[in-house]
Amino acid sequence: MKILVKVIAGAKQNKIEQCLDGSLKVRLTAIREKNKANQQLIGLLAEHYNLPKSKVEILCGHTISHKIIEITLS
Repeated sequence: MKILVKVIAGAKQNKIEQCLDGSLKVRLTAIREKNKANQQLIGLLAEHYNLPKSKVEILCGHTISHKIIEITLS
């Protein structure tokens, strides 16, 4: 399953919001330096879908706020 995600780094709390178009808006407390926000995003999505982190992968957008995430459900 592929999901379009907009990431807002440096937020006050971690939060996942479902948008009307099916994409997600994810607020992260981590900052964008040294891949910290991407790692926190993977962990938060894995927890949200009740999957191990190895099942969540950033396909596109490693350095920008709009990302395409691959989630392997099986």
